[in-house]
Amino acid sequence: MADREDKNEENVAGKFYVDSQCIDCDLCRETAPNNFTRSDDEGYSYVYKQAENDEEIAQCREAMEGCPVEAIGEDGDE
Repeated sequence: MADREDKNEENVAGKFYVDSQCIDCDLCRETAPNNFTRSDDEGYSYVYKQAENDEEIAQCREAMEGCPVEAIGEDGDE
């Protein structure tokens, strides 16, 4: 389970986030490309735009459920 106290610092504030467990597998970026991107320098994903509609929320949740290391959380600061 993702730890909101261990978020990658690039995450924008909001409900969804990626923590330091990320292994850069690309699943979240493929599943929700409008919301997740990659830190090329650090080699992990982060949320660069919070979900703004039902479709983006569904994609972020699908990415969270598919994350092999459970690095995506949905309990961030609103």
